[in-house]
Amino acid sequence: MSLSPPQTNGAEPEIRPVGTTELSWCKAVPGGTGITVLALLLSKPPDIPLLQNALHKLQISHPILYSSLHFDPTSSSFSYITPPTPNPQFQILPFDLQSTAQILQKDQNPSITPFQLILEHEMNTNPWQNPDPSSDVGLFFASLYNVENHLWVFALRVHTSVCDRPSAVALLKELLGLMQGVEMELGNEMEVSLGIEECIPSGEANKPFWARGVDMLGYSLNSLRLSNLDFKDTESTRVSRVVRLRLNAEETARILSSCESRDIKLCGVLGAAGLIASRSSKGIPDDQWEKYAVVTLVDCRSILDPVLSSQHIGFYHSAILNTHDVKGGENLWDLAERVYTSFVNAKSNKKHFSDMADLNFLMCKAIDNPGLTPSGSLRTSLVSVFEDVMIDNSDKLHQEIGLEDFIGCASVHGVGPSMAIFDTIRDGELDCACVYPFPLHSREQMQEFVDEMKRVILDGLI
Repeated sequence: MSLSPPQTNGAEPEIRPVGTTELSWCKAVPGGTGITVLALLLSKPPDIPLLQNALHKLQISHPILYSSLHFDPTSSSFSYITPPTPNPQFQILPFDLQSTAQILQKDQNPSITPFQLILEHEMNTNPWQNPDPSSDVGLFFASLYNVENHLWVFALRVHTSVCDRPSAVALLKELLGLMQGVEMELGNEMEVSLGIEECIPSGEANKPFWARGVDMLGYSLNSLRLSNLDFKDTESTRVSRVVRLRLNAEETARILSSCESRDIKLCGVLGAAGLIASRSSKGIPDDQWEKYAVVTLVDCRSILDPVLSSQHIGFYHSAILNTHDVKGGENLWDLAERVYTSFVNAKSNKKHFSDMADLNFLMCKAIDNPGLTPSGSLRTSLVSVFEDVMIDNSDKLHQEIGLEDFIGCASVHGVGPSMAIFDTIRDGELDCACVYPFPLHSREQMQEFVDEMKRVILDGLI
Protein backbone atom coordinates (compact mmCIF):
# COMPACT_ATOMS: atom_id res chain seq x y z
CA MET A 1 0.00 0.00 0.00
CA SER A 2 1.38 3.40 -0.97
CA LEU A 3 0.57 6.47 1.07
CA SER A 4 1.87 9.99 0.70
CA PRO A 5 1.83 12.75 3.30
CA PRO A 6 -0.81 15.44 2.78
CA GLN A 7 0.31 18.17 0.41
CA THR A 8 0.62 21.69 1.81
CA ASN A 9 1.14 24.99 0.07
CA GLY A 10 3.94 25.97 2.43
CA ALA A 11 6.15 24.69 5.18
CA GLU A 12 4.29 26.46 7.97
CA PRO A 13 2.51 24.21 10.48
CA GLU A 14 -1.25 24.26 10.81
CA ILE A 15 -2.58 25.58 14.15
CA ARG A 16 -6.02 24.83 15.56
CA PRO A 17 -7.22 25.93 19.00
CA VAL A 18 -8.71 23.02 20.94
CA GLY A 19 -12.48 22.84 21.31
CA THR A 20 -14.32 23.07 24.63
CA THR A 21 -14.48 19.33 25.27
CA GLU A 22 -10.88 18.92 24.12
CA LEU A 23 -9.89 21.73 26.50
CA SER A 24 -11.44 19.80 29.40
CA TRP A 25 -9.18 16.87 28.58
CA CYS A 26 -6.15 19.14 28.17
CA LYS A 27 -6.79 20.34 31.72
CA ALA A 28 -7.50 16.84 33.04
CA VAL A 29 -4.54 14.96 31.58
CA PRO A 30 -1.81 16.79 33.56
CA GLY A 31 -3.55 15.59 36.73
CA GLY A 32 -3.67 11.99 35.53
CA THR A 33 -7.02 11.44 33.78
CA GLY A 34 -7.11 10.93 30.05
CA ILE A 35 -4.00 8.98 29.06
CA THR A 36 -5.30 6.45 26.54
CA VAL A 37 -3.28 3.26 26.19
CA LEU A 38 -3.62 0.40 23.74
CA ALA A 39 -1.41 -2.52 24.81
CA LEU A 40 -0.79 -5.69 22.78
CA LEU A 41 0.75 -8.88 24.17
CA LEU A 42 2.76 -10.68 21.46
CA SER A 43 4.24 -14.18 21.48
CA LYS A 44 6.25 -13.63 18.29
CA PRO A 45 9.10 -11.11 17.92
CA PRO A 46 7.72 -8.08 16.08
CA ASP A 47 9.36 -6.90 12.88
CA ILE A 48 10.60 -3.49 14.10
CA PRO A 49 11.11 -1.86 10.66
CA LEU A 50 7.68 -3.10 9.55
CA LEU A 51 6.11 -1.84 12.78
CA GLN A 52 7.83 1.53 12.40
CA ASN A 53 6.58 1.80 8.82
CA ALA A 54 3.05 0.88 9.94
CA LEU A 55 3.06 3.72 12.48
CA HIS A 56 4.30 6.12 9.80
CA LYS A 57 1.36 5.15 7.59
CA LEU A 58 -1.06 5.62 10.48
CA GLN A 59 0.29 9.11 11.04
CA ILE A 60 -0.11 10.00 7.37
CA SER A 61 -3.71 8.77 7.47
CA HIS A 62 -4.46 10.60 10.73
CA PRO A 63 -2.50 13.89 10.94
CA ILE A 64 -3.50 14.41 14.58
CA LEU A 65 -1.10 11.56 15.40
CA TYR A 66 1.89 13.61 14.34
CA SER A 67 0.58 16.84 15.84
CA SER A 68 1.79 18.32 19.10
CA LEU A 69 0.07 20.14 21.95
CA HIS A 70 0.99 23.77 22.58
CA PHE A 71 0.20 25.60 25.82
CA ASP A 72 -0.09 29.41 25.93
CA PRO A 73 0.33 30.58 29.56
CA THR A 74 -0.88 34.11 28.83
CA SER A 75 -4.36 32.88 27.93
CA SER A 76 -4.19 29.43 29.58
CA SER A 77 -5.20 28.00 26.22
CA PHE A 78 -4.12 24.95 24.23
CA SER A 79 -3.69 24.42 20.49
CA TYR A 80 -2.85 21.54 18.19
CA ILE A 81 0.22 22.21 16.06
CA THR A 82 0.42 20.07 12.91
CA PRO A 83 3.58 20.24 10.79
CA PRO A 84 3.35 19.76 7.00
CA THR A 85 4.62 16.16 7.24
CA PRO A 86 5.15 13.56 9.99
CA ASN A 87 8.22 13.90 12.18
CA PRO A 88 10.93 11.65 10.66
CA GLN A 89 12.46 11.34 14.15
CA PHE A 90 9.39 9.57 15.56
CA GLN A 91 10.59 6.22 16.85
CA ILE A 92 9.33 3.30 18.89
CA LEU A 93 10.85 3.52 22.37
CA PRO A 94 12.48 0.13 23.12
CA PHE A 95 12.76 -1.54 26.53
CA ASP A 96 15.06 -4.56 26.68
CA LEU A 97 14.75 -7.41 29.19
CA GLN A 98 16.67 -5.56 31.89
CA SER A 99 14.78 -2.27 31.51
CA THR A 100 11.45 -4.09 31.50
CA ALA A 101 12.42 -6.10 34.59
CA GLN A 102 13.13 -2.87 36.48
CA ILE A 103 9.61 -1.64 35.68
CA LEU A 104 8.04 -4.93 36.75
CA GLN A 105 9.91 -4.90 40.07
CA LYS A 106 7.95 -1.84 41.18
CA ASP A 107 4.95 -4.05 41.95
CA GLN A 108 5.68 -7.50 43.40
CA ASN A 109 2.06 -8.71 43.46
CA PRO A 110 2.31 -12.26 42.06
CA SER A 111 -1.34 -12.26 40.96
CA ILE A 112 -0.76 -9.42 38.48
CA THR A 113 0.66 -10.41 35.10
CA PRO A 114 3.62 -8.57 33.54
CA PHE A 115 1.29 -7.55 30.70
CA GLN A 116 -1.05 -5.77 33.12
CA LEU A 117 1.84 -4.15 35.00
CA ILE A 118 3.19 -2.70 31.76
CA LEU A 119 -0.28 -1.44 30.84
CA GLU A 120 -0.46 0.32 34.20
CA HIS A 121 3.07 1.71 33.74
CA GLU A 122 2.02 3.20 30.40
CA MET A 123 -1.13 4.79 31.87
CA ASN A 124 1.00 6.44 34.54
CA THR A 125 3.68 7.72 32.17
CA ASN A 126 2.60 11.31 31.65
CA PRO A 127 4.57 13.52 29.23
CA TRP A 128 1.78 16.11 29.53
CA GLN A 129 2.05 16.49 33.33
CA ASN A 130 3.68 19.93 33.33
CA PRO A 131 2.58 22.01 30.32
CA ASP A 132 5.64 23.94 29.13
CA PRO A 133 5.01 26.91 26.81
CA SER A 134 8.58 26.65 25.50
CA SER A 135 8.28 23.02 24.40
CA ASP A 136 5.33 21.51 22.52
CA VAL A 137 4.58 17.88 23.39
CA GLY A 138 3.54 15.13 21.01
CA LEU A 139 0.13 13.51 21.29
CA PHE A 140 1.17 9.99 20.25
CA PHE A 141 3.86 7.66 21.62
CA ALA A 142 4.85 4.04 20.96
CA SER A 143 6.86 1.65 23.15
CA LEU A 144 8.00 -1.95 22.85
CA TYR A 145 8.82 -4.04 25.94
CA ASN A 146 10.69 -7.33 25.91
CA VAL A 147 9.04 -9.13 28.82
CA GLU A 148 10.65 -12.53 28.37
CA ASN A 149 12.51 -14.27 25.58
CA HIS A 150 9.19 -15.23 24.02
CA LEU A 151 6.87 -12.38 25.08
CA TRP A 152 6.69 -8.74 24.03
CA VAL A 153 4.28 -5.90 24.86
CA PHE A 154 3.71 -3.21 22.26
CA ALA A 155 1.96 -0.12 23.60
CA LEU A 156 0.48 3.00 22.02
CA ARG A 157 -0.09 5.96 24.34
CA VAL A 158 -2.28 8.83 23.13
CA HIS A 159 -3.71 12.01 24.64
CA THR A 160 -7.43 11.34 25.16
CA SER A 161 -8.43 14.72 23.71
CA VAL A 162 -7.59 13.24 20.30
CA CYS A 163 -8.35 9.56 20.90
CA ASP A 164 -11.59 8.20 22.34
CA ARG A 165 -12.44 4.48 22.46
CA PRO A 166 -13.61 4.08 18.83
CA SER A 167 -10.44 5.88 17.75
CA ALA A 168 -8.32 3.37 19.67
CA VAL A 169 -10.25 0.46 18.15
CA ALA A 170 -9.79 1.90 14.63
CA LEU A 171 -6.06 2.33 15.23
CA LEU A 172 -5.81 -1.25 16.48
CA LYS A 173 -7.52 -2.69 13.41
CA GLU A 174 -5.45 -0.60 11.03
CA LEU A 175 -2.22 -1.39 12.87
CA LEU A 176 -2.82 -5.16 12.93
CA GLY A 177 -3.45 -5.16 9.19
CA LEU A 178 -0.38 -3.07 8.43
CA MET A 179 1.78 -5.33 10.62
CA GLN A 180 0.91 -8.16 8.22
CA GLY A 181 1.28 -6.08 5.07
CA VAL A 182 -2.43 -6.45 4.30
CA GLU A 183 -4.18 -3.92 2.08
CA MET A 184 -6.10 -1.86 4.62
CA GLU A 185 -8.78 0.77 4.27
CA LEU A 186 -7.16 3.41 6.44
CA GLY A 187 -8.63 6.64 7.71
CA ASN A 188 -8.41 9.55 5.31
CA GLU A 189 -8.34 12.70 7.40
CA MET A 190 -6.26 15.19 5.43
CA GLU A 191 -6.07 17.65 8.32
CA VAL A 192 -6.84 17.88 12.00
CA SER A 193 -10.63 17.78 12.23
CA LEU A 194 -12.87 20.14 14.15
CA GLY A 195 -13.88 19.47 17.74
CA ILE A 196 -17.21 17.87 18.57
CA GLU A 197 -18.92 21.19 19.41
CA GLU A 198 -18.43 22.37 15.83
CA CYS A 199 -20.22 19.28 14.51
CA ILE A 200 -23.35 19.24 16.70
CA PRO A 201 -26.48 19.54 14.51
CA SER A 202 -27.95 23.03 14.55
CA GLY A 203 -30.07 23.80 17.59
CA GLU A 204 -29.48 20.52 19.45
CA ALA A 205 -27.09 22.04 22.00
CA ASN A 206 -29.33 25.03 22.72
CA LYS A 207 -30.57 25.55 26.24
CA PRO A 208 -32.30 28.62 27.72
CA PHE A 209 -30.15 30.62 30.13
CA TRP A 210 -32.33 29.92 33.16
CA ALA A 211 -32.58 26.22 32.34
CA ARG A 212 -28.80 26.05 32.18
CA GLY A 213 -28.56 27.73 35.57
CA VAL A 214 -31.09 25.34 37.12
CA ASP A 215 -29.30 22.30 35.68
CA MET A 216 -25.91 23.52 36.89
CA LEU A 217 -27.35 24.03 40.37
CA GLY A 218 -28.95 20.60 40.25
CA TYR A 219 -25.71 18.90 39.27
CA SER A 220 -23.84 20.75 42.01
CA LEU A 221 -26.35 20.01 44.79
CA ASN A 222 -26.73 16.38 43.76
CA SER A 223 -22.96 15.92 43.88
CA LEU A 224 -22.99 16.84 47.57
CA ARG A 225 -25.44 14.01 48.30
CA LEU A 226 -23.66 11.29 46.33
CA SER A 227 -22.34 8.18 48.01
CA ASN A 228 -18.96 6.75 47.09
CA LEU A 229 -16.90 3.66 47.64
CA ASP A 230 -14.88 4.00 50.83
CA PHE A 231 -11.67 5.93 50.27
CA LYS A 232 -8.54 4.18 51.57
CA ASP A 233 -5.89 6.90 51.14
CA THR A 234 -6.82 10.43 50.13
CA GLU A 235 -3.37 11.97 50.65
CA SER A 236 -0.81 9.90 48.73
CA THR A 237 0.11 10.50 45.11
CA ARG A 238 -2.28 8.66 42.83
CA VAL A 239 -1.82 6.39 39.86
CA SER A 240 -4.23 4.35 37.74
CA ARG A 241 -4.51 0.62 38.15
CA VAL A 242 -6.61 -2.06 36.48
CA VAL A 243 -8.67 -5.07 37.47
CA ARG A 244 -10.38 -7.24 34.86
CA LEU A 245 -13.93 -8.56 34.95
CA ARG A 246 -14.39 -11.56 32.67
CA LEU A 247 -17.27 -13.86 31.79
CA ASN A 248 -17.03 -17.02 29.71
CA ALA A 249 -18.86 -17.44 26.39
CA GLU A 250 -21.89 -19.21 27.89
CA GLU A 251 -22.32 -16.57 30.62
CA THR A 252 -21.85 -13.76 28.11
CA ALA A 253 -24.43 -15.23 25.73
CA ARG A 254 -26.97 -15.50 28.55
CA ILE A 255 -26.48 -11.95 29.75
CA LEU A 256 -26.76 -10.58 26.21
CA SER A 257 -29.91 -12.65 25.63
CA SER A 258 -31.41 -11.28 28.85
CA CYS A 259 -30.56 -7.74 27.76
CA GLU A 260 -32.19 -8.30 24.38
CA SER A 261 -35.35 -9.74 25.92
CA ARG A 262 -35.68 -6.63 28.11
CA ASP A 263 -34.68 -4.21 25.34
CA ILE A 264 -31.77 -2.77 27.30
CA LYS A 265 -28.05 -2.58 26.62
CA LEU A 266 -25.17 -4.12 28.53
CA CYS A 267 -24.18 -0.70 29.93
CA GLY A 268 -27.33 -0.74 32.09
CA VAL A 269 -26.39 -4.10 33.60
CA LEU A 270 -22.78 -3.10 34.30
CA GLY A 271 -23.92 0.15 35.89
CA ALA A 272 -26.54 -1.58 38.04
CA ALA A 273 -24.10 -4.29 39.14
CA GLY A 274 -21.67 -1.56 40.21
CA LEU A 275 -24.35 0.21 42.26
CA ILE A 276 -25.42 -3.01 44.01
CA ALA A 277 -21.83 -4.07 44.68
CA SER A 278 -20.92 -0.69 46.13
CA ARG A 279 -23.91 -0.55 48.43
CA SER A 280 -23.40 -4.10 49.65
CA SER A 281 -19.80 -3.25 50.60
CA LYS A 282 -21.11 -0.76 53.19
CA GLY A 283 -22.79 -3.29 55.46
CA ILE A 284 -25.74 -0.96 56.13
CA PRO A 285 -29.42 -1.87 56.74
CA ASP A 286 -31.46 -2.84 53.69
CA ASP A 287 -33.96 -0.02 54.19
CA GLN A 288 -31.26 2.66 54.09
CA TRP A 289 -31.02 4.39 50.70
CA GLU A 290 -27.85 5.66 49.07
CA LYS A 291 -27.55 7.94 46.04
CA TYR A 292 -24.99 7.09 43.37
CA ALA A 293 -24.00 8.63 40.04
CA VAL A 294 -23.40 6.75 36.81
CA VAL A 295 -21.81 8.42 33.79
CA THR A 296 -22.65 6.90 30.40
CA LEU A 297 -20.42 7.82 27.45
CA VAL A 298 -22.04 8.19 24.03
CA ASP A 299 -20.18 7.93 20.72
CA CYS A 300 -21.73 10.79 18.74
CA ARG A 301 -20.08 10.18 15.35
CA SER A 302 -23.25 8.85 13.68
CA ILE A 303 -25.39 11.78 14.87
CA LEU A 304 -23.05 14.67 14.06
CA ASP A 305 -23.20 17.05 11.12
CA PRO A 306 -21.38 15.94 9.08
CA VAL A 307 -21.64 12.28 10.08
CA LEU A 308 -18.21 10.82 10.90
CA SER A 309 -17.08 7.26 10.29
CA SER A 310 -15.99 4.95 13.09
CA GLN A 311 -12.44 5.29 11.75
CA HIS A 312 -12.38 9.03 12.28
CA ILE A 313 -9.74 9.76 14.91
CA GLY A 314 -10.52 12.31 17.61
CA PHE A 315 -12.67 12.72 20.70
CA TYR A 316 -16.34 12.58 19.71
CA HIS A 317 -17.95 11.26 22.88
CA SER A 318 -20.36 13.07 25.13
CA ALA A 319 -21.38 12.16 28.67
CA ILE A 320 -24.74 11.74 30.35
CA LEU A 321 -24.77 11.77 34.16
CA ASN A 322 -27.66 10.18 36.01
CA THR A 323 -28.15 9.63 39.74
CA HIS A 324 -29.91 6.64 41.28
CA ASP A 325 -31.23 5.89 44.76
CA VAL A 326 -30.37 2.33 45.77
CA LYS A 327 -31.50 0.30 48.78
CA GLY A 328 -30.65 -3.20 49.94
CA GLY A 329 -32.08 -6.23 48.20
CA GLU A 330 -32.32 -4.56 44.77
CA ASN A 331 -33.01 -6.95 41.87
CA LEU A 332 -30.27 -6.66 39.23
CA TRP A 333 -32.60 -6.53 36.24
CA ASP A 334 -35.07 -4.09 37.80
CA LEU A 335 -32.21 -1.72 38.64
CA ALA A 336 -30.58 -2.26 35.23
CA GLU A 337 -33.82 -1.24 33.54
CA ARG A 338 -34.00 1.90 35.71
CA VAL A 339 -30.38 2.78 34.96
CA TYR A 340 -30.78 2.23 31.24
CA THR A 341 -34.19 3.92 30.97
CA SER A 342 -32.96 7.06 32.72
CA PHE A 343 -30.05 7.18 30.27
CA VAL A 344 -32.30 6.67 27.23
CA ASN A 345 -34.70 9.37 28.41
CA ALA A 346 -31.84 11.82 28.88
CA LYS A 347 -30.47 11.01 25.44
CA SER A 348 -33.94 11.38 23.89
CA ASN A 349 -34.04 14.86 25.39
CA LYS A 350 -30.68 15.64 23.72
CA LYS A 351 -28.91 16.05 27.05
CA HIS A 352 -25.77 14.50 25.58
CA PHE A 353 -25.55 17.73 23.54
CA SER A 354 -27.38 20.32 25.66
CA ASP A 355 -25.54 19.42 28.89
CA MET A 356 -22.11 19.06 27.29
CA ALA A 357 -20.96 22.56 28.21
CA ASP A 358 -22.31 22.19 31.77
CA LEU A 359 -20.47 18.94 32.46
CA ASN A 360 -17.26 20.25 30.90
CA PHE A 361 -17.49 23.35 33.11
CA LEU A 362 -18.08 21.28 36.27
CA MET A 363 -15.23 18.94 35.36
CA CYS A 364 -12.84 21.88 35.04
CA LYS A 365 -14.14 23.38 38.31
CA ALA A 366 -13.44 20.11 40.11
CA ILE A 367 -9.91 20.06 38.66
CA ASP A 368 -9.26 23.60 39.86
CA ASN A 369 -10.97 23.06 43.24
CA PRO A 370 -10.57 19.45 44.44
CA GLY A 371 -12.06 20.46 47.79
CA LEU A 372 -15.46 20.73 46.11
CA THR A 373 -15.50 16.92 45.87
CA PRO A 374 -15.82 14.50 48.84
CA SER A 375 -12.52 14.28 50.74
CA GLY A 376 -10.86 16.16 47.89
CA SER A 377 -11.03 12.87 45.98
CA LEU A 378 -11.98 14.39 42.60
CA ARG A 379 -14.56 11.61 42.21
CA THR A 380 -17.45 12.69 40.01
CA SER A 381 -19.37 9.39 39.89
CA LEU A 382 -19.21 5.83 41.12
CA VAL A 383 -18.72 4.26 37.70
CA SER A 384 -18.54 5.27 34.06
CA VAL A 385 -19.74 2.96 31.30
CA PHE A 386 -20.00 3.13 27.51
CA GLU A 387 -23.38 3.02 25.80
CA ASP A 388 -22.16 0.40 23.32
CA VAL A 389 -19.85 -2.52 23.97
CA MET A 390 -16.92 -3.10 21.61
CA ILE A 391 -16.95 -6.37 19.63
CA ASP A 392 -13.74 -8.11 18.58
CA ASN A 393 -13.21 -11.53 17.02
CA SER A 394 -9.86 -13.18 16.48
CA ASP A 395 -8.76 -13.99 12.95
CA LYS A 396 -5.74 -15.34 11.13
CA LEU A 397 -4.04 -11.96 11.39
CA HIS A 398 -4.01 -12.25 15.18
CA GLN A 399 -2.43 -15.69 14.95
CA GLU A 400 0.16 -14.71 12.37
CA ILE A 401 1.59 -11.90 14.47
CA GLY A 402 1.25 -13.86 17.73
CA LEU A 403 -1.35 -11.59 19.33
CA GLU A 404 -2.17 -13.25 22.66
CA ASP A 405 -4.08 -10.48 24.42
CA PHE A 406 -4.80 -6.76 24.22
CA ILE A 407 -6.35 -4.10 26.41
CA GLY A 408 -7.45 -0.58 25.55
CA CYS A 409 -8.33 1.85 28.34
CA ALA A 410 -7.50 5.25 29.81
CA SER A 411 -6.24 6.59 33.13
CA VAL A 412 -8.60 8.02 35.79
CA HIS A 413 -6.43 9.00 38.76
CA GLY A 414 -7.13 12.69 38.33
CA VAL A 415 -10.76 13.77 38.03
CA GLY A 416 -13.25 11.00 37.25
CA PRO A 417 -15.18 7.97 38.50
CA SER A 418 -14.09 5.48 41.12
CA MET A 419 -14.13 2.91 38.32
CA ALA A 420 -14.14 3.39 34.55
CA ILE A 421 -15.36 0.26 32.76
CA PHE A 422 -13.97 -0.43 29.27
CA ASP A 423 -15.98 -3.41 28.04
CA THR A 424 -15.21 -5.66 25.07
CA ILE A 425 -16.81 -8.86 23.84
CA ARG A 426 -13.88 -10.82 22.48
CA ASP A 427 -14.59 -14.10 20.72
CA GLY A 428 -17.96 -14.18 22.46
CA GLU A 429 -16.56 -13.56 25.96
CA LEU A 430 -17.07 -10.38 27.98
CA ASP A 431 -13.78 -8.80 29.05
CA CYS A 432 -13.89 -5.54 31.01
CA ALA A 433 -10.81 -3.50 31.87
CA CYS A 434 -11.86 -1.67 35.03
CA VAL A 435 -9.60 1.30 35.77
CA TYR A 436 -9.48 2.94 39.20
CA PRO A 437 -7.39 5.49 41.17
CA PHE A 438 -4.82 3.97 43.55
CA PRO A 439 -4.30 4.29 46.53
CA LEU A 440 -7.54 6.26 46.85
CA HIS A 441 -8.94 2.76 46.40
CA SER A 442 -6.74 -0.26 47.14
CA ARG A 443 -6.11 -3.11 44.72
CA GLU A 444 -7.68 -5.57 47.19
CA GLN A 445 -10.75 -3.36 47.61
CA MET A 446 -11.33 -3.04 43.88
CA GLN A 447 -10.74 -6.73 43.24
CA GLU A 448 -13.43 -7.47 45.82
CA PHE A 449 -15.68 -4.84 44.22
CA VAL A 450 -15.33 -6.41 40.76
CA ASP A 451 -15.73 -9.92 42.17
CA GLU A 452 -18.99 -8.77 43.79
CA MET A 453 -20.15 -7.19 40.52
CA LYS A 454 -19.50 -10.50 38.76
CA ARG A 455 -21.36 -12.42 41.48
CA VAL A 456 -24.36 -10.07 41.18
CA ILE A 457 -24.41 -10.51 37.39
CA LEU A 458 -24.14 -14.29 37.52
CA ASP A 459 -26.77 -14.54 40.28
CA GLY A 460 -29.06 -12.52 38.03
CA LEU A 461 -28.76 -15.18 35.34
CA ILE A 462 -30.15 -17.97 37.49
